[in-house]
Amino acid sequence: MSSTLDPQLRRAIVDRVRYYRDIGIYDLYRKPVPTVQQTAQNEQTVTFTSHETAADTRQLIEDYSSMPKSKTSTSDPASALRLIREDIGDCTRCRLHKQGRKQIVFGVGNPRAELMFIGEAPGADEDEKGEPFVGRAGQLLTNMIKAMGLSREDVYIANIIKCRPPGNRTPERDECETCSPFLFRQIEVVKPKVIVALGAVAAKTLLAVNASMGELRGRWYDFRNTKLAVTYHPAFLLRDPRQKKETWKDLQMVMKELGLAVPKPVPE
Repeated sequence: MSSTLDPQLRRAIVDRVRYYRDIGIYDLYRKPVPTVQQTAQNEQTVTFTSHETAADTRQLIEDYSSMPKSKTSTSDPASALRLIREDIGDCTRCRLHKQGRKQIVFGVGNPRAELMFIGEAPGADEDEKGEPFVGRAGQLLTNMIKAMGLSREDVYIANIIKCRPPGNRTPERDECETCSPFLFRQIEVVKPKVIVALGAVAAKTLLAVNASMGELRGRWYDFRNTKLAVTYHPAFLLRDPRQKKETWKDLQMVMKELGLAVPKPVPE
């Protein structure tokens, strides 16, 4: 058998190692790999890797593991964010690239922001423009930010996943797990003082918990040494405006943490 690693297998290994690196796993361990064997009747070939191919695989892993651990180590956060965007490329890591998405919706705002908002996923307007929170829910989020005495240019806005799910459905767990490492790298670069998770999907994904919004709201969480608060997604507030007052309470909590003056009027 040839000692050259199958190109398709090589790509799969590269993608897997890159994924591990994205989520902060750099040390890889391997088990002994058996040789290819055939039955006496030649009815079936056991599809294990040969020793030669295993050696090629080990070398490939060693090559990638010895690379610099982060391409985002530049001191300029704007440049670091651009590098993350380049790493994503025209992403085909999950099924969403085959389900009608037009483009990657990366993130927008101040690369040195003290406050970061994280939503669920892009919608149709976001998919069209390539920017998070630009539709009706985005307009409401902009008003919420203004009510805090800030502008969109002062904060950073992103989503758990960067492609629009078909029909704006809720992202699947594996889609969140595939895409969230890039979000974690964005958070690492921006280094916000406070993160606001908008809605249940964002909160549950970031905190790895399964709880209701009533249980999640009104308290601080530690997320990677950053304070995180949970509030309702603007799209939910459009459906149930009665919850705007509760959302304003959550934002006031955030404002106090950031040392911002808290105005009395409730934002509409």
